Amino acid sequence: MTLAAAQNDFSKGSVVRNIVNLAVPMTLAQLINVLYNIVDRIYIGRIPGAGSLPLTGVGLCLPIISMVMAFANLFGMGGAPLCSIERGRGNTEEAERIMGNSFAMMILFGIGLTILGLMFKRPMLYLFGASDNTYPYASQYVTIYLLGSLFVMTGLGMNSFINSQGFGKTGMMTVLLGAIANIILDPLFIFVFSMGVKGAALATVISQGLSAAWILKFLTGKRTILRLKAGAMRLERKRVLAIMGLGLSGFTMSITNSLVQIVCNATLRDFGGDLYVGAMTVINSIREVVQLPVQGLTNSSQPVMGYNYGAGKYARVQEAIRFSSIVAIVYTCAVWAGLYFAPEFFIGIFSSETELMEIGVPAMHIYYFGFFMMSLQMAGQSVFVALGRAKNAIFFSVFRKVIIVFPLTVILPHLWGLGTDGVFLAEPISNFIGGMACYMTMLLTVWRELGRKEKEAKGEC
Repeated sequence: MTLAAAQNDFSKGSVVRNIVNLAVPMTLAQLINVLYNIVDRIYIGRIPGAGSLPLTGVGLCLPIISMVMAFANLFGMGGAPLCSIERGRGNTEEAERIMGNSFAMMILFGIGLTILGLMFKRPMLYLFGASDNTYPYASQYVTIYLLGSLFVMTGLGMNSFINSQGFGKTGMMTVLLGAIANIILDPLFIFVFSMGVKGAALATVISQGLSAAWILKFLTGKRTILRLKAGAMRLERKRVLAIMGLGLSGFTMSITNSLVQIVCNATLRDFGGDLYVGAMTVINSIREVVQLPVQGLTNSSQPVMGYNYGAGKYARVQEAIRFSSIVAIVYTCAVWAGLYFAPEFFIGIFSSETELMEIGVPAMHIYYFGFFMMSLQMAGQSVFVALGRAKNAIFFSVFRKVIIVFPLTVILPHLWGLGTDGVFLAEPISNFIGGMACYMTMLLTVWRELGRKEKEAKGEC
């Protein structure tokens, strides 16, 4: 066993410390990663003389961005937990093959997405809620973004394999490199070179390219435990299906998020107009930031859970579940209070337009009601993913977004004169129903099984 492998043995030491050691850099990394798009929107919302139209146009691109992220999650979040389990079993060679197959699939799908996206961007954007006023801005942004989708997929997807080996600080540095570049390039391209929305997209793509180069350098170097090798990229059907089976959870979450964004934007355009689509862009941007600590915590608990599960340390898996759940609930309750009492502050980060503020404040009060219930969904989902229970993870992704949010977004605006309020109301209803169903199922299945296996292990001793 190498020194790095010994240091990143999650079956030893404090479970809480193992999670926190990963969670802090991983959360910071995800926060920095979100800044790619958030910083774009902050600057775009302040383009002189354009009002909220450029911000709304970029918001219309979010479903396409979510689709690219979905395929990065399919192979990144699918392969990384499997690597953790195989590492826990001491099977380093198979772990490297999983990583190599995941990378090869990212490249293949990245090329395909770029071609299809550019071919169908116009009908897609109008389907997603674009109007003749907002389409030019959306088209400019998404064209450049799609041309750099390979960088995006590599940067997002392969960083999971760095974090799953316990190199949380390296994973953080990966996205920090790109984020700093993006923060510098954004105002330069948007305002100094007068490129507007196109400048924001170009800054994002260049920054993601730097992150992708850093990742590949690390995973092919000497410091990593699992090395990315050409020989490990030979695709094998059984392995690819296992990766995709587990990755379908993260994939489904991103795809269903994309679907919901499409329906929300189209419905808001029909019931309220472009300004309401802009308000939803701001609300989604805020959500991306405030939910990051929960994502960082639950994602960082996955390698610890998977490694200990593979090593037969079931009580440690339970401890990881307990810790991540409690912290996630406490945090989301605190955030809910902040969003309720100070919505003007959060909206003002993206736009100071009076009309947008008047629409956004009541919309935020509705949208974020019961925000803490979302943490139950994320905590339960992370357990299913970490332990390789792909069917459960996929089901609850589909259940919350497709079975609950999608129909409610379409139906509620037509009932009791709710109009646009009905669109914003669909999210909290789904958080309550979906969060409770997911977490209770995890307790009744996984938690009980872990307790039984721990008793059996002690009996054998």
